[in-house]
Amino acid sequence: MKKLIISTMIISICLISGCVEKESLQNRVSKNPDAMIYDSTMKRDLLCLMMAYPEYIKNVERKTDGRVYVVMKSGKQILYDDKKVKSFQEKLGNPDLQDMMEQIYPISDIHQLMEKDFDPGRIRVYSLLKEVYGGSKEQIKLNLENVKIGYQNCSFNHNNKAADALQVVMKELVPMTQNMKTTYSFVFPTSGTFNYRLIAGTNRLSPHSFGTAIDLKRANSDYWKWTSREEGNKRLRSYPREIVQIFEKNNFVWGGKWGHFDILHFEYRPEILLKALYFSNKPEIGKLWNDGLTSEDTAIKNYSKLIDKALK
Repeated sequence: MKKLIISTMIISICLISGCVEKESLQNRVSKNPDAMIYDSTMKRDLLCLMMAYPEYIKNVERKTDGRVYVVMKSGKQILYDDKKVKSFQEKLGNPDLQDMMEQIYPISDIHQLMEKDFDPGRIRVYSLLKEVYGGSKEQIKLNLENVKIGYQNCSFNHNNKAADALQVVMKELVPMTQNMKTTYSFVFPTSGTFNYRLIAGTNRLSPHSFGTAIDLKRANSDYWKWTSREEGNKRLRSYPREIVQIFEKNNFVWGGKWGHFDILHFEYRPEILLKALYFSNKPEIGKLWNDGLTSEDTAIKNYSKLIDKALK
């Protein structure tokens, strides 16, 4: 009888402890849901970056001060979040990885210009671009190869399969322009690929400097600095969506989906398209951070495990 009473007491204590632990976890979640959402979003961003740059991002590391970094093949560490409150212009001028990944690119079609400061893909972390595509004009030039665009050969960066992606685009796009004459007039003559220069009015390098962007045929209503939003909207609505879809499925963002519109501009940004594809919805409390990722790819599963281990 005595043994039975003792056993019952032990079981009761264990059950109570379990309830307390469970209640404590539930309280932590309910008291700080924003922290849970932030943590899940960070893991999603890191996964998309590792998927987008598999040859270059090799690890994730959390420092003793809590800051999180991606570790590049070279050993360079790039900060995920500097924890600073920034205006949109400050994010453009001095972004971290979190700023770059924050706005989710709309894969679905749009019928009018986006809000003024909604520019997914326009924020770029240059330390990442330099690690992947080249840290100087000379290094970038060594990474360029010719891609046939109609009757032209244009220079594009072969690192991270950027030139391969443009070649795939052109294999589908060029025959389309031959069959659809109206589409041809939006593509040719193209306005250029590699051009080592600053973005006008800034001290920031253009993505054309890295050989990762292409401008198709120019119209004066293509760019937000050249025209009014009314004229930009007219141009947007007339733009052949077949062109956009071909580029997007090969990991190019379209400048037509920026509030600061750049309708002739397509830029190779696999991390932005991957997040749009897999994580367009906000994380939900109680669900796994990578809920919605259906890929059975072994590498992607390994990235997820690595991220969980680094950020536990």
